[in-house]
Amino acid sequence: QVHLVESGGGLVQPGGSLRLSCAASGTIFRIYDMGWYRQAPGKQRELVASITSGDSTNYANSVKGRFTISRDNAKNTVNLQMNSLKPDDTAVYYCNIREKPNSNPYWGQGTQVTVSS
Repeated sequence: QVHLVESGGGLVQPGGSLRLSCAASGTIFRIYDMGWYRQAPGKQRELVASITSGDSTNYANSVKGRFTISRDNAKNTVNLQMNSLKPDDTAVYYCNIREKPNSNPYWGQGTQVTVSS
C-alpha cells in the first residue's frame, strides 16, 4: 500500500551538487526513520544517510560533511542534499521508510546519480 517515488538524480561534474527527493504515499500510520541508500554496479547496497522520527541523523563516513538529509513528517518526504560530489558517489540511490526498528522498510524504485567529468 505504500509507494515511494524518488526524484532529482542526474549527471553532474565532480564538485557539483544534486538534491534528491522522495515522496511517500499510501497507508502508513507512523514513520520510525527514513533514509537513503545507494548501490553501485557490482557492489552491495549501502546506507548513505538516515533520519529518525526525533530528527537524529546518521551518515556514512564517506559522505559526512558533504551530504545533508532532511524530512517533512507532515508530507512524508525525505530529501538528500548532495554537495561536493565525487565520482565514487555514482550509484543508484534508493529512498526507504521504516515503521518500526528492525522492520523491513518500504523502498522506492531508485534514481540514478552519475558523477563524471
